[in-house]
Amino acid sequence: MLASSIRSTAVRSSRSIVRSEVCPSVASTSRCLSTASATTNSTTNKVNDKSNLSQTAQKRGFASPTSPNSMATPVEVAQPDIKAGLGSSQGSGKNLLNSVLSSAPKYADANRPIYLDAQSTTPVDPRVLDKMLPFLTNQYGNPHSRTHAYGWESEKSVEEAREEIAKLIGADAKEIIFTSGATESNNMSIKGVAQFYKSKKNHIITTQTEHKCVLDSCRKLQEEGFEVTYLPVQSNGLIDMAELEAALRPTTSIVSIMTVNNEIGVIQPIKEIGQLLKTKGAELSKQAGRGSSKPFFHTDAAQAAGKIPLDVNEMGIDLMSLSSHKLYGPKGIGACYIRRRPRVRMEPLINGGGQERGLRSGTLAPPLIAGFGEAARLARQELAYDHAHISRLAERLRNNITAKITHVLINGDPDGYPGCQNLTFQYVEGESLLMALKDVCLSSGSACTSASLEPSYVLRALGLDDANAHSSLRFGIGRFTTEEEIDYVSEKIISVVTKLRDMSPLWEMVQEGIDLSTIEWSG
Repeated sequence: MLASSIRSTAVRSSRSIVRSEVCPSVASTSRCLSTASATTNSTTNKVNDKSNLSQTAQKRGFASPTSPNSMATPVEVAQPDIKAGLGSSQGSGKNLLNSVLSSAPKYADANRPIYLDAQSTTPVDPRVLDKMLPFLTNQYGNPHSRTHAYGWESEKSVEEAREEIAKLIGADAKEIIFTSGATESNNMSIKGVAQFYKSKKNHIITTQTEHKCVLDSCRKLQEEGFEVTYLPVQSNGLIDMAELEAALRPTTSIVSIMTVNNEIGVIQPIKEIGQLLKTKGAELSKQAGRGSSKPFFHTDAAQAAGKIPLDVNEMGIDLMSLSSHKLYGPKGIGACYIRRRPRVRMEPLINGGGQERGLRSGTLAPPLIAGFGEAARLARQELAYDHAHISRLAERLRNNITAKITHVLINGDPDGYPGCQNLTFQYVEGESLLMALKDVCLSSGSACTSASLEPSYVLRALGLDDANAHSSLRFGIGRFTTEEEIDYVSEKIISVVTKLRDMSPLWEMVQEGIDLSTIEWSG
């Protein structure tokens, strides 16, 4: 009702203004409306009431380069100069949105748990929300409408976002294809390439610790007659390059290995893999008379983009999957980088109007894409700060916990991404630990497999037994996490683990020096 009232007021008031005189800034929607309706006392009073509401609303801070110690809450930030849509005298509605947000509860306060599950998803950065807002209100054109201004402005925003995403990974904007997320990008990359080259090549290589959508895509192709090699990983989560080289065949069409693992944060040697495929992979293809095309290299970079430096050309990557909501953008939008030179060809999964180079048909969503582009721009701009901030908090978390309790295993490679910390608290049931930490948002594995009662297949691949795999927790630290939150969670973990161990007969036996591996359990 409020938005409808303001919109009606703006239309009535515009009759008394020269059509070319539109407010140049949307820093305050109510200011524009108030100026436009100076001849109408009732309208002026309504708009001023809304302005006063916004000015008196409680402001909240959030972690940033200038105030890293504030609570993790996105709201008041510098407002960009966003103009109203072409052909419209409407404002962006930003002042109204700020009024609503300022009265909402914080992300982390007395009534909401502390969020440490950044690998599952990240909160939308407030600057991203500001970028999206105009396309959720009056700039609603279809970006594929080429005959009028509404379509042109939406198309412009889409292409600007495409440029920002390309810059984040060192690609050309024409190589970015928008999808619904990394799951779709993974599916279209693996299935699309495999299906296109199946007459000459029918072999795929991946690892045992990939995201479930990659593993399931490979299993689906196996059912269709393709051959798949699932590489094991070492105890630190890294692949053995010698095993990858030995697995290459003349018929290998695609190798899919994720950049940063979503459960343990290990960073695979992507550049070395790319180089191996350019040399040994290409040589095998030529020797077998399969053409000069090397095996294509696909990587799931959903957990890496915006968190570590990426350059698709330097790393020899041919296809890359990206996800907006993993880097403080909106959910429901992702991208697939597909190299143009040398060209990667694939069968599209979705057919239709031929959008996105004919590889992914369907009307694009300008609000989501604009948010994704802004999130990519901010990630590139603040990558060094974010990494330093997260590294410091990760070290603080580990030191706090290991200084007070023993028998804690740190899973994965010590040189992995610091924002993903996977710890095993031996002789404590992980699910019991999670239940006792209701005021902290954590997970015991991937969000996409959290409904399963089975232990994490990623941790099992590292060599952990079922007991230790079940006793593990993943801590996802992000841009808005604070020192105060890390200290609170550390103390809470120490308290709960100590209490649960005191109740465990296994812990009592360990304290007495009994080697549990020597005990023959009945049943």
